[in-house]
Amino acid sequence: MDDAALFPPGSAAMPDAVRLHLGGREGEHAALMGVFLCPASRLPELITELIKAKPVKPVALSLVIDTGLGGVPKALSIVESRAELLALRMVEMPAPADVDDVWLERVNEFVPEDVIRVVEPRRGGPEWLDGIRRVVEHGSWPKIRCGGLSREAFPSVDEVADFLAVIGAGEASFKATAGLHNAVRHTEDATGFTHHGFLNLLIATARLLSGGDVREALSETDGAKLAEEAAALSDQAAHAVRAVFGSYGSCSLSEPIEDLEGLGLL
Repeated sequence: MDDAALFPPGSAAMPDAVRLHLGGREGEHAALMGVFLCPASRLPELITELIKAKPVKPVALSLVIDTGLGGVPKALSIVESRAELLALRMVEMPAPADVDDVWLERVNEFVPEDVIRVVEPRRGGPEWLDGIRRVVEHGSWPKIRCGGLSREAFPSVDEVADFLAVIGAGEASFKATAGLHNAVRHTEDATGFTHHGFLNLLIATARLLSGGDVREALSETDGAKLAEEAAALSDQAAHAVRAVFGSYGSCSLSEPIEDLEGLGLL
């Protein structure tokens, strides 16, 4: 679970986000904590707060590029100059409408080999799936956005299943983001939006690898059934799933943990 506290709908202030992240690294569920997501444009703000906080060890960082591909070298230079505070693990960026080979090669040139590259093609139509294939071919992780602030931001079950089919064919890893605070698929009363669950996505990935029904897993709303299937995964199967479903971002650190505890999975 990557810490996306800075992003909507949570949109935490930087001091609060840093404090909660550092606290989570030392808490009883520290093993669940992934990287801290920060937009490139807010790096100076993050560094200022970390200087105040004096972390015992550097914060594992995912740098979210909101300054265009041309801004990547400068952002990486800033991170490298603060190695006592930050350890770059991942770089994430939206792809242009045409995810061409030239652009993807520039991504590979700018981002060090030991850093995970995550690229998000714009969802919709066969062009989206073709873009995902190209991202995989160039050695980056495709990212799927599972929600947002409008109904259109939520992909259908079929769209998520199509995304996973491309991932499976390319034997790739992927990242998911947005709308995944909760473990199980559900409809929010306040908005009427139907959210995908991160546990649904995990079980769908397991079925992708074993030849099971991916769409059924994505559509399931019975948390107990999903939890039972997750608990029954062998160690080998669980490691295989984690190798494919590499990470997901949540702006809440507490809700996913509460859901997993309620389902008896922690």
